[in-house]
Amino acid sequence: MSDSPHGAHGRPPTRAERWAAFRESPFLPATVLLLILAAAAGLFAGSYTYAMANPTPHTIPAAVLGPHGEPAARRFIDGMEQALDASLALRPYPTRAGAVRAVDEQKVFAVIEATDGGRAITLDVSSASGAGVAQLLGESAVKVSRATGTAVAVRDLKPLQRGDPRGLAIFYISLAAVIIGFVGSIQLSVHARALNPMERIAFTVAYALLGGFTIAAVVDWLLGAVKLPFVESWLILALTMFASGMVFTMFNTLVGRWAMLPTWGLMVLLGNPSSGGAVSWPLLPSPLGTVGRWLPPGASVNAQHTAVYFRGHQHAYPFLVLAGWAVVSGAVFLIWRHRHPGGRPA
Repeated sequence: MSDSPHGAHGRPPTRAERWAAFRESPFLPATVLLLILAAAAGLFAGSYTYAMANPTPHTIPAAVLGPHGEPAARRFIDGMEQALDASLALRPYPTRAGAVRAVDEQKVFAVIEATDGGRAITLDVSSASGAGVAQLLGESAVKVSRATGTAVAVRDLKPLQRGDPRGLAIFYISLAAVIIGFVGSIQLSVHARALNPMERIAFTVAYALLGGFTIAAVVDWLLGAVKLPFVESWLILALTMFASGMVFTMFNTLVGRWAMLPTWGLMVLLGNPSSGGAVSWPLLPSPLGTVGRWLPPGASVNAQHTAVYFRGHQHAYPFLVLAGWAVVSGAVFLIWRHRHPGGRPA
């Protein structure tokens, strides 16, 4: 007779059996999520701190007018580079109108005009091009003026709107469009799982249009924080929300229930800090400033920024970036729609 009162059922489970039971239990995904959330918290804090905590200029494009090669003017420019701990990428322009147009087209961040043989300098900054860059240039110019004895006048060519003194409103509305864009797609996957592919895309378009309108209306009409070119800003926000929603849909097709991870990493951990909205691109670490322009958050900020402050000088590039992400994501979803966890029989 066996010593065990219950025979085989009374023996302790083997390690392989315990692992098999754990894999089939809800504790495995919960444990994976626990580790992922802990890592995501550190990455989230690290990415924003790396990009925004101590913005430092590297190269600042600036237009120059007048005898900027004279010794007095050269001393001022050298002093500026030393004070900024960065290089000024000087671009000579024959006329002031050409230099101002370069600011409007966002090719340069300031205009340095030398007069009186280079002994007097007029520095025109552009807060709308980047509040942090403009402030840094203005403060450095005052210090260098005292150190070199050069007469310097600092002016603001493109001041920010009264309701947006730090130039952050555009970053916030673009951030809202990005996050609500992919959260909306997540909610469709949870609460409207049976939608077929074209129905899912149609509802993504619908909530993007309605959400973009609501964001613009609240910021402009209700709060009066920023005066928007309403239709253009609305459509930029809608395109941003749609592209963001389709990016999640693409990842949901490719990796299923873990789609939130690459979406969050691309849009929030990498895209938002590198967008140039909170910290202008000359102050960002160089890799972020380059990569950010190819991602939906950066493209949205770029398009919105030009629409609000540089009307008549809009570029096609940010719209092509947003449209490219939306089209590629939609194509992946439609081609591999059989892998998407949603849908219903025809």
